[in-house]
Amino acid sequence: MVELSDLDAAALLAAEEAGVLARRRSDVDELLRLLAWCDLHSVDPQTQPGATPARLGGDRLRRLGGQGTPEVAELCFAEFAIAGRAGTIATAHRAAAALDLRHRLPLLWQRVQDLDIEVWLARKIADLSRPLTKDAVALVDASVAAAHDLPAGKLIELAEARIIEADPQTHRQRIAAEEARTGVFTRRRRPGQAVAAIDGQADVQPITLRLPTAAALEFTTTIEEIATTLADQHIPEDDDDVPTMDQFRAHAAELLADPYAAIRLLNGDQAPDTEPTTEPTTEPEPEPSRPTRAERKAVVYVHLSPAALAGHASGVARVEDLGPMLLDQLAALLRHRHIDLKPVIDLNHTTAVDAYEHPATSKERTLLRTGGDVFPHSTSRTRRLDHDHVTPYDTHGPPGQTGDHNDARLTRRHHRTKTHLPYRTRQLGLGAYRWETPHGLVRVVTGYGTTAVEGLRDRDGVLIGEIYPARYELVVDEAAFGERRPNSVPAYGAARRSAAWRTSGSVE
Repeated sequence: MVELSDLDAAALLAAEEAGVLARRRSDVDELLRLLAWCDLHSVDPQTQPGATPARLGGDRLRRLGGQGTPEVAELCFAEFAIAGRAGTIATAHRAAAALDLRHRLPLLWQRVQDLDIEVWLARKIADLSRPLTKDAVALVDASVAAAHDLPAGKLIELAEARIIEADPQTHRQRIAAEEARTGVFTRRRRPGQAVAAIDGQADVQPITLRLPTAAALEFTTTIEEIATTLADQHIPEDDDDVPTMDQFRAHAAELLADPYAAIRLLNGDQAPDTEPTTEPTTEPEPEPSRPTRAERKAVVYVHLSPAALAGHASGVARVEDLGPMLLDQLAALLRHRHIDLKPVIDLNHTTAVDAYEHPATSKERTLLRTGGDVFPHSTSRTRRLDHDHVTPYDTHGPPGQTGDHNDARLTRRHHRTKTHLPYRTRQLGLGAYRWETPHGLVRVVTGYGTTAVEGLRDRDGVLIGEIYPARYELVVDEAAFGERRPNSVPAYGAARRSAAWRTSGSVE
């Protein structure tokens, strides 16, 4: 075995890449063994000679996975759990996900076996989609398998959106159930917390608010407005009197306990902690300037698929920082907002300018093309990103260096990494970026995620070409949405099952 201390940087990176694949293969092998164990125990124990009746606690078949998965003997997992040094319940849960993948999510299962997706991530998606019917879950399967290069968080969010889209009525029932559990809860103080050094509560009382999403957004926006007003009006008593914004937000929540004080503050009538004067004055005080309440805005981008336009698919909205939701949820979210409905934005349009700063229109198009940070494998989706010139800006260079063709959204840390370390970056097209690390790792980042590129090198290790894996896109067969025939599956399920895959690959 080679000592890690004997490896140079390039060899360590190669060992790490090989280690990731080896770990994924080991995880897949674990699931394959568990599936084989399930197959061994798929015979009804009640049919065996001398079987104890199920009503007396005897073993029986039970369906662990979703609709369409085979039944397995309920008590068989105890012995396998012992062999795996795991708990029986945890082993049964793994088996349920494995059965879902093999029988309900075959495209995703193939991606797992090809080592494109982590086992834990596929299990998570299988667990989330288990309530769906076998026909409905096909939409989740096809969408997730096609987007396997996305970071884990984005892939789960995509699966979440497809689960909602596949069965909106069930999601409405989830919403109704959660609304029944809303409330305001005060945490009970435990003995000793008044003097505890960690998690102490000397003179604070934690409160938990469980609100509908729209109400929670309005509440936090109001808190932020009041806190900002308090910060603007704050006059420090000394150099140490510098409250944080969190403290101002806490003070804002206190003010909401006296709504009239909050109204007076927002109207500019008087500071919240001052008493009204009762002494007569000879001259009337000048009318204080009343601050106008900031208009609460919302920007809506509409993306429509052919299936949605034809009325075959339900619309699902994605709200930044909140995730996917039904359109009626979006309506509740926007009820107190001034809506800025964006016109159709052509993402193939480009703008080039001679200045260093990227135009606002170019920034917006880059945001919509990429969805976040374009550093390899980054999960950041915040809007607070730098817009970097992929090809460094040259003050003495040619005109038109700044625009869509030379714009990469990066976090500040990734921006510094690209600038101060010998990374080689090239923008391949609109929203597509090729990265080569200082020691030769190559990645291509697009709106689909990050793709590992296999390099072709000569005997001296010089890069002479690259192999890009095939890109799969789901193409819906609109003809499958015809009238339902007797004894046929639902039209939407038939369309998903008859979906075609368009493949394209290239060698550079």
